[in-house]
Amino acid sequence: MKFFIDTANLDDIREAESLGILDGVTTNPSLMAKENISGDENVRAHYAKICEITGGDVSAEVISTDLEGMKREASELVKIADNIVVKIPMIREGVKALAWCTENGIRTNCTLVFSPGQAILAAKAGATYVSPFIGRIDDIGWEGMTLISDIAEIYAIQGFETEILAASIRSGKHIVEAAKAGADVVTCPLSSYDSLFKHPLTDIGLEKFLADHKKAQSVVS
Repeated sequence: MKFFIDTANLDDIREAESLGILDGVTTNPSLMAKENISGDENVRAHYAKICEITGGDVSAEVISTDLEGMKREASELVKIADNIVVKIPMIREGVKALAWCTENGIRTNCTLVFSPGQAILAAKAGATYVSPFIGRIDDIGWEGMTLISDIAEIYAIQGFETEILAASIRSGKHIVEAAKAGADVVTCPLSSYDSLFKHPLTDIGLEKFLADHKKAQSVVS
């Protein structure tokens, strides 16, 4: 399973890259705004900086909701770097844009997916990735991981090549559950990956090993 980091913060991306686990980056307008990045030129310059940090896929989201606007933005975004993947929303015009991008050799990430039917449409249109939003589904009382399982089952039966990118991941537990459910990729903040390191028995074991080593060294001395 691939690990993407969901952020526009360059320091977090560098830290994830330094861990040796980073396979890519996802961003969106909200994450850009969080970093005080605004204006088309500044946003694209920021994408370029991200692409300099990682050679993995970097999802860059279109703002337009009409077909011609999305086609125009997609054509501009892919000029930034070879590893740019164009993020397109799951709407009627978005599916048309996905198909157009597929025909023109532009890789895509279909975002804001909340049902198996939407995931089928994205795959039929040739999306490189499909992004079901797990946390947001949990927020309304449904089981987000069930959606991952359903999409994985359908894709396996139908032979779709679109990769399942579990988004809106909020914890280490979510990451493990997404892996079990069949996600090809997870994307989340650095804090969610940090939580995978933590286990009380690891801390206790390390403390004991270090204490035993210190005791042995004092005996030798």
